[in-house]
Amino acid sequence: MKRPAKHLGMRHLALFVEDLAAAEHFYVELLGMDVEWRPDDANVYLTSQGHDNLALHSKQPDLDTSGGQKLDHLGFIMNTAEEVDQWYEFLKENGVQMLTEPRRHRDGATSFYCLDPDGNRVQMIHHPPIVSSI
Repeated sequence: MKRPAKHLGMRHLALFVEDLAAAEHFYVELLGMDVEWRPDDANVYLTSQGHDNLALHSKQPDLDTSGGQKLDHLGFIMNTAEEVDQWYEFLKENGVQMLTEPRRHRDGATSFYCLDPDGNRVQMIHHPPIVSSI
């Protein structure tokens, strides 16, 4: 069978979170995402200007998330390397736990890592090939 037409890229991620309010605060109030849909008190769907979709789901007590699922990090694309530095200062000033300082990579990218309220690694990154394709 021939491969179907090229997909539009990865634009959706869903996370189980311990504290939905804290996670929503991080992604909406600090990172600037918009609430797209709130179907009930245990779920909220966020977007960045309609280009993506991040689903936050309250982790249910009986849900076993210990097996197999391994998320390294999720990334947010910045327009410039300077914006990466600005985001670093902003998030640090707002008490976000930082894992690294901004650094320039050999491939021309600039990024740093921090943690969301559930301990998920979040990368703020300027990657020229991605930015030029948007």
